[in-house]
Amino acid sequence: MVKNNNIIILFIALLNLAACKGQSKTNNVNEQTSNVNPLLCDPQTGVCEVTTNETKTPTEKKEQPSKNKIKVVYFTDPICSSCWGIEPQLRKLKLEYGQDIEIDYRMGGLLPDWSYNSGGISKPSDVAHHWDEVSAYYDMPIDGDVWLEDPLDSSYPPSIAFKAAQLQDKNKAILFLRELREMVFLKKKNIAKWEHMATAAKNVGLNVDLLKTDYEEKAKLLFEEDLKLARAYRVRGFPTIYFEDNSGNQEIVYGSKAYAFYEMAILKIQPTISKSEYAKDWTTLFTKYNSLTAREFSELSGTPRSQSEQLLNDLMEKEYLEKIATKNGAIWKIKKSNF
Repeated sequence: MVKNNNIIILFIALLNLAACKGQSKTNNVNEQTSNVNPLLCDPQTGVCEVTTNETKTPTEKKEQPSKNKIKVVYFTDPICSSCWGIEPQLRKLKLEYGQDIEIDYRMGGLLPDWSYNSGGISKPSDVAHHWDEVSAYYDMPIDGDVWLEDPLDSSYPPSIAFKAAQLQDKNKAILFLRELREMVFLKKKNIAKWEHMATAAKNVGLNVDLLKTDYEEKAKLLFEEDLKLARAYRVRGFPTIYFEDNSGNQEIVYGSKAYAFYEMAILKIQPTISKSEYAKDWTTLFTKYNSLTAREFSELSGTPRSQSEQLLNDLMEKEYLEKIATKNGAIWKIKKSNF
């Protein structure tokens, strides 16, 4: 198995080298750009980049992973379209390597407010067309009309709500974040409004009253800690994922990348790790994950992307699934009465 893993690492390293060469021109352009707009996520690099004036790394204590576990520090934001774009890879990573990794979700603060004018984006309506474009690029449903109909003033409120959810239950907090993302990307809901955050919390079984209390008090401090940690890690955009072990070994995957890059990061740190086999039938996958896009189902089940959407539609016709359609794709959910 070690020999096979080494072959995988070598193969992915070649892919990585090719990708880096292909992005060299883009990096040069970024270096020459003085104003970076966080909502203009670059599909080529897969990054929603933020500006920073940090010149040196502040001191911040970093948590160590549990013994024999790889710690995965994931810097993200509820409205980061590139982060939505890596949901298929992240979900597969949990299924194949979940027993060997601990994922630590950290909020990065993508959109503090609209007090800037850079990158061709000066108001919410400017984001709408961009989101429609990245939806096609990532093959994930995103309806940019939220920026025309009920735009967000900031991504800080849902980020703080996520920290409040973590205080209650870390697993439900992840479900809560997913619910928020489906709301903003597919349902065009302004998730900076408490009414939508409360609905998302109720849908995943969180105590809404407690969430509100923590949201107004403890969670704000936890969010500030996340921002400090992001500076300590010198994070410049989202998604940024650090893979670490207790010996100080570290690998970084910056931006939205193919699944192989995330797998390579794990195997470079611990080459002896073996991936877990998991059931790939639709019933099991929808029991594990309440909702799946066509691309997610393709990634997790191994079904060719050209066939995955038709298969999901067939299951909808048989009333096993329900479909939520947008102008830029759809998502399918289980009908709980059938499970």
